Amino acid sequence: MKTTLEKVLILKSAPIFAEIPEDQLAFLARIAKERNALAGETIITEGEIGQSMYIIAEGRVRILSNGLELAVLKEREVFGELAVLDPEPRSATAVAAEPSLLYEVSESGLYELMADTPQVMQGIIRVLCRRLRSR
Repeated sequence: MKTTLEKVLILKSAPIFAEIPEDQLAFLARIAKERNALAGETIITEGEIGQSMYIIAEGRVRILSNGLELAVLKEREVFGELAVLDPEPRSATAVAAEPSLLYEVSESGLYELMADTPQVMQGIIRVLCRRLRSR
């Protein structure tokens, strides 16, 4: 289990949270649940309704849609962010490519942070734009 300071440093190094003040990241670090995933373990399933997003603290995660690999995400990248912005079925499945440590952030926690820190929304928008452009 990581300390709050260790979590803040990891979150700060994630592009989505790079512009967020440390005190706000400390709040995020406290509400983010640590989740360990074994290699091959499904983290989220395409089609399910989700209410959380994930930050990869350690490891790699494969993103699949209809059985086809769309991407392999590495440390400090995020996935599941659409679910916290729009309560529609998940557009992809995420499977741990290797043992991974994830930080799970709930929809309510993220909205609370966004209310105080607009840079969070800007970071999410940047991630979504990059993904759209890379398709």
